[in-house]
Amino acid sequence: MSSPRSQEARGQLAKKRNRIALMVGTKKGAFVFTTDSGRKRWKSSGPYFRGREIYHVNYDGRNGTMLASVISNHWGPTVAISKDLGATWTESKTPPKFPKGSGLSVERVWHIEPGLEDEPGVVYAGVAPACLFRSEDGGRSWEVNGALMNHKTRKKWNPGAGGLCLHTILLYPHKPKRMHIAISAVGTLMTDDDGRSWKFLNKNVLADFQPDKYPEYGQCVHKLAVNPSRPDVIFHQNHCGVYRSDDAGENWVDIRNNLPSRFGFPVAADFNDPRRAYVVPLEGDFARVPPNGHFAVWGTDNSGKEWFKLDDGLPTKSYFTVLRDGMTTDKEDPCGVYLGTTTGQLYSSPNHGNHWSMVADGLPPILSVSVSAI
Repeated sequence: MSSPRSQEARGQLAKKRNRIALMVGTKKGAFVFTTDSGRKRWKSSGPYFRGREIYHVNYDGRNGTMLASVISNHWGPTVAISKDLGATWTESKTPPKFPKGSGLSVERVWHIEPGLEDEPGVVYAGVAPACLFRSEDGGRSWEVNGALMNHKTRKKWNPGAGGLCLHTILLYPHKPKRMHIAISAVGTLMTDDDGRSWKFLNKNVLADFQPDKYPEYGQCVHKLAVNPSRPDVIFHQNHCGVYRSDDAGENWVDIRNNLPSRFGFPVAADFNDPRRAYVVPLEGDFARVPPNGHFAVWGTDNSGKEWFKLDDGLPTKSYFTVLRDGMTTDKEDPCGVYLGTTTGQLYSSPNHGNHWSMVADGLPPILSVSVSAI
């Protein structure tokens, strides 16, 4: 029979895991919003790193730490670590840096991704100019991926409007040596040998700004998303369309269909239903505002064959912009969807986007939104 103390400890752990943290990176600091599993009332804290650009904040559920990409105009980019939901922070002793003689210098850390459950301490970071870094000590020190840094095509890579950024990292527990990454404006790449080699996965993806409209690489992928129950199915928001792959990126199918625009930045996958995904259409790169001034999230529940507008609770007339890391989903059932705008509004929906509520207004321009059970 369990002792009263062990029963109490399990109860406290269960209670803790009923909490949800929404982590928001902005142009002027990081904010954390917490709630219970009902996802109705949010408690806010921050800003942390007041006045500094925070491109991404993520939570490592393996050890309960929070990791943030922090940019200082004086000291440059680094990764900061918190073990108490942002109350205190320590910065990497050795932040991501290219080796001397490479001719490269890290401009910013775009994305931070904790490793798999069975590799404690492993964390990945995507940076600009595009490359992948790996940490084996929870983000305290970092080592560059040499195969990507020295890729034979690297000299021909061109930046997108936001720079030459590695902004997406997808990991696969069922195939621990596999990883997908996305680089703007290079495209999607995959490794099946733990990063020792990389191949392009851009078949049938349009690059209408290139002389060759369907090149091997040079596409401006904006974001990738995957449901863990069907890891070979990947949703893809591109500069030139919305795509789905059913074979781990080997082939892509255009699924824009009835969307009002092929252009947008984020895409998010529903955690419980692998057929369901969410995008935020914008007018093309000439404007980057919602079509006809009506902001809406669009969702699909049949893998992109048809899309439907999800705007209940959102302003009728608005010109919000949501960046590539500005929308995410949680693991609750029904799945929650969260988004932040470049004008400082933060919204949440606890029911697949069917109804939206404002979590916060008046924040600095939002660069990223992440969510995790804590």
